[in-house]
Amino acid sequence: MNIDLAPLRGEPRLLLEADLRPVQGTRFQPTGFPNLGHAVYESPDGTGGLIVLVESAQSMANRLEAVCWDIERDDWVEPLQGLPLVKVENTKGEPLTNSVVESHRLNSPYILEGKDKSVLNMLKDRLARSDEGRVDLRKLAKVLLEMDVNALLHGVFLAKKDLAGGRLRLPRSLSAFVEAEGAKLAVSGGVKIDSVDPSGDTAKGFGHVPFSRDEWTAGRITAYFNLDIRQIRAYGLGDDAEQLLILLALFKIQKFLEQGLRLRTACDLDLVDLRVTRPIGFKMPTLQAIGDEFPGLIDGIGAGGFGDARVLTVKYEK
Repeated sequence: MNIDLAPLRGEPRLLLEADLRPVQGTRFQPTGFPNLGHAVYESPDGTGGLIVLVESAQSMANRLEAVCWDIERDDWVEPLQGLPLVKVENTKGEPLTNSVVESHRLNSPYILEGKDKSVLNMLKDRLARSDEGRVDLRKLAKVLLEMDVNALLHGVFLAKKDLAGGRLRLPRSLSAFVEAEGAKLAVSGGVKIDSVDPSGDTAKGFGHVPFSRDEWTAGRITAYFNLDIRQIRAYGLGDDAEQLLILLALFKIQKFLEQGLRLRTACDLDLVDLRVTRPIGFKMPTLQAIGDEFPGLIDGIGAGGFGDARVLTVKYEK
């Protein structure tokens, strides 16, 4: 392998920070939450002003997976092709969803709750002995390597009573979020114009409708990435699988920073600088260099780690 992962050997985690800025102008639109709006809070030391959460950990997990999926081809993007996953088709054989992009991933109701019980029965068969006593997370990791390798980074919670009593879960190995420091509110607004009937019933979409708009500016916007190498190592999957999972995480990060920074219509960002904060001495490889490693790693793990069927297909019918 051409990428040097030696500086990560024995390290508990890899921490990265990426400085970002708006592509144009100074304003941006952070994420919002129901009944809360934007997540705004004081800086811990009280001297940095306001901090606004630009992108949450749960949203970033989805975005880091979205850049790995080719929608048109209904497959992994080219360097990742050959990695295991579960696909869902409708009764006509048309693509419906898959375990990479589906909410709750392998625990998706489209995978486990339809009439096709093939994946559920496979999980029961492989993990049946986990019903009593301590859950063997290494066995769970081995099953996920064969069925849904991405879940080893994203985390999974198989919340079904007939699967070890709903105790089969792994936290995220890769987590991320985006914060803006020194944030200041930029209030603006506008009017939806109805040139035909300005006094029409606005409840039905007619008439002039004034509205307000909250955006923000900030002295600094930073994306934070945390890869739990100790957890990956604890899976006990062997050196090749560990290297693959680490490189898959690095691939997600670099691909997101290169192609995934248009978070919303009014939140389009550029990368200014990416740095490793822990461990000192590790150099972040380029996206191209990471992608070049996958064909060899995927072939090296092969059927011995991934199993014979790289793609499991479920027919979803209510």
